[in-house]
This record gives sequence, structure tokens and C-alpha cells, in this order.
Amino acid sequence: MFCVYVIKSRLDGRLYKGMTQNLERRVSEHNAGKVKSTKGYAPWDLAYFEKYDSRALARDREKYFKSGSGREFLKQKLAT
Repeated sequence: MFCVYVIKSRLDGRLYKGMTQNLERRVSEHNAGKVKSTKGYAPWDLAYFEKYDSRALARDREKYFKSGSGREFLKQKLAT
């Protein structure tokens, strides 16, 4: 099982999109400062996630979230 996730920084509200097989561990790594690209913006809260059976489907969805239309989708999804 693969998860595509979005975390939101409590510091400035920025979003980070990623993919993992162990969601709880990965969010903990972000909050512990073990991820170079996110450590300066911790703490992070899990804002949204989706589960997929295959790595390829999850990777495609992650790429979508990082696109313009994907960011717009997330903006609307997280506003509710």
C-alpha cells in the first residue's frame, strides 16, 4: 500500500507533497528534521492523504498534486 500525502507547516502554512509506504513514520521524519527540504519549516501536520495499491499510481497522483491543477484541487479540498 502506498500513500500520497500532503503536510502543512504550522510555521507558515506551506504545503509539502510526497509519497510513502509508511505514512506515520514519514510524517515523524518530517517533524524530527530528518528531511532536508522540510526541516526549516517544522512542525508539520498531516493535511490530506490518499492510498493506492501500486507505486506507479501513487507516483502519478503525487505528480498531479505538484502541478497547477493539482495545487488548485488541494486548495479547494483543504479549504473545507
